[in-house]
Amino acid sequence: MIMKPIEQEAPLLEMRGIGKQFPGVRALTGVHLTLRRGDVLALLGENGAGKSTLIKMLGGAHEPDEGTIHLDGRAVRIRSAREAREAGIAVIYQEFNLVPAMTIRENLFLGRERTRFGWLDHDGERQLAQQWLDRLGLKIDPDTKCADFSVAQQQAVEIARALSFDARILVMDEPSAVLTDQEVTKLFAIVRDLQAEGIGIIYISHRLEEIDAIASEFLVLRDGETVAEGAVAGATREQLIEKMVGRPLEDEFPSRSIRLGPERLRVEGLSRDGVVHDVHFSVRAGEMVGVFGLVGAGRTEMMRLLAGADARDHGVVAVDGNALSLRSPREAIAAGICLLSEDRKGEGLVLMHSAVENFGLPNLKRFSKGAILQAAQEREEFSQYAQQLRLRLHSPDQRVRELSGGNQQKVVLSKWLARHADVILFDEPTRGIDVGAKFEIYQLMNTLASQGKAIVMVSSELPEILGMSDRILVMRGGRLTGEVPNDAHVTQEAILKLAMLEEVAA
Repeated sequence: MIMKPIEQEAPLLEMRGIGKQFPGVRALTGVHLTLRRGDVLALLGENGAGKSTLIKMLGGAHEPDEGTIHLDGRAVRIRSAREAREAGIAVIYQEFNLVPAMTIRENLFLGRERTRFGWLDHDGERQLAQQWLDRLGLKIDPDTKCADFSVAQQQAVEIARALSFDARILVMDEPSAVLTDQEVTKLFAIVRDLQAEGIGIIYISHRLEEIDAIASEFLVLRDGETVAEGAVAGATREQLIEKMVGRPLEDEFPSRSIRLGPERLRVEGLSRDGVVHDVHFSVRAGEMVGVFGLVGAGRTEMMRLLAGADARDHGVVAVDGNALSLRSPREAIAAGICLLSEDRKGEGLVLMHSAVENFGLPNLKRFSKGAILQAAQEREEFSQYAQQLRLRLHSPDQRVRELSGGNQQKVVLSKWLARHADVILFDEPTRGIDVGAKFEIYQLMNTLASQGKAIVMVSSELPEILGMSDRILVMRGGRLTGEVPNDAHVTQEAILKLAMLEEVAA
């Protein structure tokens, strides 16, 4: 890492005139960023605005083509993750970097194992790992394998690993995307402690209510350029959204007229021992039913049972009056049930394949004659859905790993629309998606409901549940603790009370 002489009273971090170009894509143009000691800078923008490219430069994954990076007034070059750590920069990326087969302790010390008298010091590692976990309020064993944890717990381990470095600059990319409200409160307490120590924090989140709660300054990127910056205290939520999307967004949730048809989905006594217990509900054509619960409530597990991804022990799942056996996702898809998984990258997409290939995977039988794929037919139909969903991609052959979160979700949705599913299960449909793309997803969900689809939506965001659902099911401990009609009288407090019930009537 090459340094120049220090300036006096310089900011902790400055990025000046940053530009970056990839083949066929101009990712950043003339971006400026300033971070001072003890500040929390909210980095805002739609997916594809350039936020990830910018922070990857701090993490050593990319070097800028133009511009300079200054730490304490010194111009630096950060050419690797190691140089970033040595400079006091820790980055929590949105995508997990854990090795599932290894324990928490092993992941925390991967590449920097501790030794004592020439031997690996597992006891010392375990003690330090426990201290970092305790700091986050995580009551978990450091010798537990990461594969045994939920998505939320793995995210928390990522945060613990970032905090284990003696960082002066901490970059958090959607750190709360899978955390409960209680866990977010703990995260904010940690952030404030770090602020008090003079650590500068860059905080990326699509949850604008978090920005009001934790950030002091904001910077908005759009199409790779800086379009606004200033004090959070002087900006309204509506102003930030307008800067991010480049147009006024009058309503966060689009309105729709509800026209309910006959029952499409019926669930009776759905159970899987130790996970889901005696769940009953139904969904009519044109209806959108929201499912809320805290992490570990059994929401995702219930959705997987409905989609045939896991075997149920008891219960009935029926579509249009026909009871289904559902021994596999293939059988569920054939019956008209499709799941947009919470983990779209791990379960909903093949990241190394192109967008059109992902679209075609569940539709190969329809696009094939014998053993020959009718590629032209596949591409033509994909292009129609891409236009309908306003998919942003360079070509159908672009790999989905290169797409933003919102566009990846649209690719998943396109392949299920091509299956003409009657029941669509959305598990955290807008997780990690910016406000502009969220609005588009909401509009698509409304369109599907207007076409007579039955929609079940799991979400950890109460505003989303209230803004989109016709009815709300609340879960805790694998059971339904209540069903709430979504009318003018329902409150977030009432739903949370049901989600936190200690006792559930038999």
